[in-house]
Amino acid sequence: MEPIFAMEPVNSDTIPMGDDWIAQVKWDGVRILTYADNQTVRLYNRKKNERTLHYPEITNIDHYCSSRSVILDGEVIALGKNGKPAFHEVMRRDGLRKLDRLKMIAESVPIIYMIFDVLYLDGEWINNKPFHERNEILTQIITPNDQIQLVPSVTEAEALLNAIKEQGMEGIVLKRNSSPYAIGKKRDDWLKVKNYRDIIAVIGGFTLGHDTVNSILLGLYDSEGALHYIGHTGTGKMTISEWKDLTSELKEIVADHHPFKKKPQRHAHATWVRPEKTVKIKFAEWTESGALRQPSIEGFIDVPPEECLLEKT
Repeated sequence: MEPIFAMEPVNSDTIPMGDDWIAQVKWDGVRILTYADNQTVRLYNRKKNERTLHYPEITNIDHYCSSRSVILDGEVIALGKNGKPAFHEVMRRDGLRKLDRLKMIAESVPIIYMIFDVLYLDGEWINNKPFHERNEILTQIITPNDQIQLVPSVTEAEALLNAIKEQGMEGIVLKRNSSPYAIGKKRDDWLKVKNYRDIIAVIGGFTLGHDTVNSILLGLYDSEGALHYIGHTGTGKMTISEWKDLTSELKEIVADHHPFKKKPQRHAHATWVRPEKTVKIKFAEWTESGALRQPSIEGFIDVPPEECLLEKT
């Protein structure tokens, strides 16, 4: 099976009215599609990068799925110490490059695969079936366990969003019951309503404290390819060891000149880097000057820097 690009939801500030909509929790994790054909199981993320070795818990398809020929769509999550999904934690698994450390990381970062769609079943594409039919099929072929769960659907979207806000979680996804799965497209049949905002930004520089990175300078590209400074942050959920690892990575891409369209003010002692590394940032809002308010690091993510665009915000 050749990997496909996943269907994506459209941002929305409001919850749609009508009986043709259901709501699901928007899990703060990594999108993973599972491709199983008889004894072969492969995992790919939304960019079609393979993750089969990263999540061996999912590859035991016969432990949770009655079909041996299937494509499943879902979100891999890891729980933080507070019992809530933590993007930073799951990226410790997804961002692993030295796979000889996988067993150790897997023990310290257990994952759960939250399945919410099925596109292919027993030799046939079913992505054009309405969502409610695909959702029913999932309940027939998937047997949940500690690592595998089905994402529940509810009709009380407002109540779900309020519960998500109380828990400080990411948001909800609204899906039209009659909608097909539009492979590789972003359609308003799926809407996401977020509790907080996040973006993926490019790192353009850093500052040091005691020879370790203590803040990173962030940027987004405009349509002409110029990188605009949008703020800096030194907060997040990173450990001292992870800050040291980041220091080593960024020192390998140090540059003589800043990469931004305009040199950021108040960063006279910053060290500049080539704009190659990207990071997911959680923030409260945009300021009038075009900077992030209260940004914090969620995790480092493998996205091409040129895809980190101002127009997406």
